[in-house]
Amino acid sequence: MTAQDPMTVPDPAPLDPLSSATRECDRTARITWSLMAEPSDLIAFAACAVLGPAAALEVVRSQDAATLLRALGGRLPGQAADPAHGSPIARTTRAIERWTARLARIDVEEVRTDAERDGIRLLTPHDGEWPELLEDLQETTPHCLWVQGPGRLDALLGARAAALVGSRASTPYGEDTAAMLASAFAAGGGTVVSGGAYGIDAAAHRGALAADAGATIAVLAGGLDRLYPRGNTQLLETIRERHLLVSEAPPGTAPTRWRFLARNRLIAALSRTTVVVEASWRSGALSTARLADELSRPVGAVPGPVTSAASAGSHRLLRDRGAVLITEPGDLLDLLPGGPASGESGFAVQDELDLLTPADRRILDAVPPRSSIAEARIADEVGFRPAEVDAALARLELLGLVARSSQRARRARAAS
Repeated sequence: MTAQDPMTVPDPAPLDPLSSATRECDRTARITWSLMAEPSDLIAFAACAVLGPAAALEVVRSQDAATLLRALGGRLPGQAADPAHGSPIARTTRAIERWTARLARIDVEEVRTDAERDGIRLLTPHDGEWPELLEDLQETTPHCLWVQGPGRLDALLGARAAALVGSRASTPYGEDTAAMLASAFAAGGGTVVSGGAYGIDAAAHRGALAADAGATIAVLAGGLDRLYPRGNTQLLETIRERHLLVSEAPPGTAPTRWRFLARNRLIAALSRTTVVVEASWRSGALSTARLADELSRPVGAVPGPVTSAASAGSHRLLRDRGAVLITEPGDLLDLLPGGPASGESGFAVQDELDLLTPADRRILDAVPPRSSIAEARIADEVGFRPAEVDAALARLELLGLVARSSQRARRARAAS
């Protein structure tokens, strides 16, 4: 999704309320674009952002490369998928050629009929269920979304939506951590967003499903009628029955590597924060974290054993990208904008020793752990006056830390 040569695309006009006929035309155009352009096609996104999906589609049908290039200000966004470089007009012509080649095979009504039969519904930016979070993607906002399940997308993506992602080749440590974080977050009413893949994604979804509250959303790289990976079919079916599956790929689309990478921007955009639970040095989950950072969303990472290659990418995020260290569910809550502070770590332990002044602590340290000592000797040991030692021992006795008898003191019980 990274452009090779920067381009500033004019801001699209704000979406105005549409008449029913115009809305239907817009929906049909968006479905067509989702069928004929890859989710990584930056030129297609730019054309739709500037002209609008319907008008851009008419330019494609007329094969008017010059008009499209003028609308884009004479410059095109660079993209690695271009088979060759050339002049702007040559690249525009190639783009129209690849779109029209697919356009000739598209049957929009058949796709809509099949989707409706499978319970898959279409969302566009004009629908109330369309999440506002996607506006941060600007010109790479998906043409449309295909969703399946009883959940309402905008409602699930409230103030408490977090992406938990990581490597497919995960370890038991990573999977246990992902499940623990997801379960605790969902139990507090949060929505866990992930990609439905093997490894950390699956563990995060399962952890969220195990909670009595909250929800989980799986964002897939292929059509929702082709659940992938096959080994997670039962998991994805459960998510579909209870919560929601989401994809920008229309039904019938096979998942591919470049579609997975494009899908990662949706995971980042649909979440208030992204946490990488376990990732190797070149894990695709790192692209999700990078995209979240570019969207100014907070990013966290769970540390792993320093000897584990499976956590090398997580450590890279912590060291080089300023990710927030995540070790327990409370740390995840801290990343949510406007969310409640987590407070002290769950590992924090406070006892009577934390209430002692430095002077009282020094006197307590002078009392042997397994024998008694004369109070006068304590005064000599610590360099305090006898009256100061007497007052301090009285306070320690009230706290149950020492016992006194015949001007001698001993530990009342072991103090850690």
